[in-house]
Amino acid sequence: MDMAKLIREQARLIILKALAEQVDETLNSDFLVLELQRFGIRKDRAWVHDELRWLGEMGAIVTTQAGTLLVATLSAKGARHVLREIAIEGVQRPSRPGA
Repeated sequence: MDMAKLIREQARLIILKALAEQVDETLNSDFLVLELQRFGIRKDRAWVHDELRWLGEMGAIVTTQAGTLLVATLSAKGARHVLREIAIEGVQRPSRPGA
């Protein structure tokens, strides 16, 4: 499998999980850049914006432009993916609890 594709799929899951961990299920793109770096994915804001737009097109998040940032909010569909109730093609599946 293509490494770039694997990185994108994993980054998308990391983004969804990071949003799910927030009380309001919302983060801006700069915070998401930092979150991805914690997992060894070092990409710039433009790359993260592309992934946020893709997740928005899939219905996993809702995005809002705030100046030069994108603000992402988890949707019901994105939350269902994180909970393993559904699978969104192109997003890595979360591990099973306890696995």
